[in-house]
Amino acid sequence: MKIGLVCPYSFAAPGGVQNHVLGLAGWLRAQGHEPAILAPGPVPLKALRLRGLEPRHMHSLGGTVAVPWNGSVARISPGPAAGFRVHRWLMEQDLDLLHLHEPVTPSGALWALLATRIPTVATFHLATENSRALALAGLVLSRPLGGLKQAIAVSGTAAEVVRRHFQLDPTIVPNGIDVADFAQPRESFSPRRVVFLGRLDEPRKGLNVLLAAMPRLRALCDELDVVLAGPGDPPPSPGVRLLGVPDDARRAELLRTADVLVAPNTGGESFGLILVEAMAAGASVVASDLPAFVDVLTDPDGRRLGRTFRVGDSAGLAQAVASTLTDPLATPQELRERAARFDWSVVGPGVFAAYEDALRH
Repeated sequence: MKIGLVCPYSFAAPGGVQNHVLGLAGWLRAQGHEPAILAPGPVPLKALRLRGLEPRHMHSLGGTVAVPWNGSVARISPGPAAGFRVHRWLMEQDLDLLHLHEPVTPSGALWALLATRIPTVATFHLATENSRALALAGLVLSRPLGGLKQAIAVSGTAAEVVRRHFQLDPTIVPNGIDVADFAQPRESFSPRRVVFLGRLDEPRKGLNVLLAAMPRLRALCDELDVVLAGPGDPPPSPGVRLLGVPDDARRAELLRTADVLVAPNTGGESFGLILVEAMAAGASVVASDLPAFVDVLTDPDGRRLGRTFRVGDSAGLAQAVASTLTDPLATPQELRERAARFDWSVVGPGVFAAYEDALRH
């Protein structure tokens, strides 16, 4: 089966939606299907190869525009020229099914939603609950959204947004990862290592909360190696190391050497992909108590596998990290077992079940 995957965001900047699209395309290819990705910006040749894909599996919508959205900056293709390219791509690909990601974002996925005449599935990654823009989009796009054969939300948080604004009842299928990428044995270092991995200059990622916690954290813990990794230029801060932007291999290695992964995000998160990656590497997690993060850290029996603190509470962050270093809530093996529930071997069939249902209807 030939399946079109439309991503609204450029792959030139890292992001959970982009990673999800690439991972899904790689899984589909491994199952014998033919994925065709459409996204703005340059084609990420290295990332494609890492997932068993070839350049022919992806087409570019062309240049992008940086648009502030949901506490971040989205690099999208909103203009009519992109709409023309989407229409031409749809005509050329002869797809059996179309899978749109974030279909109300004014980029390729929205153009495809308006133009397509084939069975269409959409995945929503949204976490903005009270948004006038989303409310307006729900009104304006009610008819094309109503034509979707299946809607997917990556979490309960995203599902609530979809129900509220778009009057759809989505199936929850989480983001996926390749657990094997993080499966090598853990490495131990002294002093103990605390890692922040994310965009360093994006306020909603919460780096300022971690930096504000540093004096108290240093007082609670004798020696720590605090590492910041990701794009951006944070303000100077004593006692932390800047690693830059790691590639996929270095990212996995960093998480395998982390005693604690800290995710102090302040909002706008519909899932918790970095939490899953850390657990897959056997690293303990300390995170803000966003509902999406709490869901990821809670196993099916209701047991919490990582500590959380109140959003924005730097003192709570410091205490949670210190407690985790002394008394982690879960062993590396237990953390890996939780992460295995988000492996593509589990998530992929869930997505494909939505495809089959869309084709039946």
